[in-house]
Amino acid sequence: MSTVPSNALGFDGTGVHLTGWPLVGWAFVLLTTMVAITLLVYGVDEPGLHAVIRYTARTSLVLFSGAFVASSLYQLKRTSFTRWLRVNRRYVGVSFAVSHAMHLAAIITLARVSAKFAGDVSRVTVIAGGLGFVVVALLAATSFDRTAAWLGPRRWRMLHKTGVYYLWFIFFVTYLPPALQFVTYVPFVVLLLAAMGVRLWARVGRRLQPV
Repeated sequence: MSTVPSNALGFDGTGVHLTGWPLVGWAFVLLTTMVAITLLVYGVDEPGLHAVIRYTARTSLVLFSGAFVASSLYQLKRTSFTRWLRVNRRYVGVSFAVSHAMHLAAIITLARVSAKFAGDVSRVTVIAGGLGFVVVALLAATSFDRTAAWLGPRRWRMLHKTGVYYLWFIFFVTYLPPALQFVTYVPFVVLLLAAMGVRLWARVGRRLQPV
């Protein structure tokens, strides 16, 4: 990881910087706490598992969006927060993988205890969503220096670029239909569109820069 000034990693003015792998650790603790509280409130049966699936999908979306826009946002607006986000993009991405692993665990558990839930899932959803989980696993596995070096810079960039755009697409087609019916889902679609807008804006900006 690149060396940056000590004051470049904080964005709250407190001098306390949550950065690097401890960020992933805290994300795991907070996500585990959220799941535990959700099961405590809704129960450990089907309603509780449905709630865990909903909430972990949302935390996954937020964390994914942060990693998705990290470099582009820093290019467009250089602040202490965008610098922190860019420096910690890897760890935000791994935190997303942790959240999505909990999401998958809840889906598998619910499918095992509810025949109705398993029967309602279409083959297209299983294939497209299953591929999405495979992509998440591949991105997480190649987020370490050793595995990234083994893969090589060119293949690493190709995998991560293709992977994040595929995941964006899966999130979008997942949240758009309910957003057309329920206003509570609209913010998630807006977040996805904004994230894509930031990426495209930054790309246009790079192409317009003088050589």
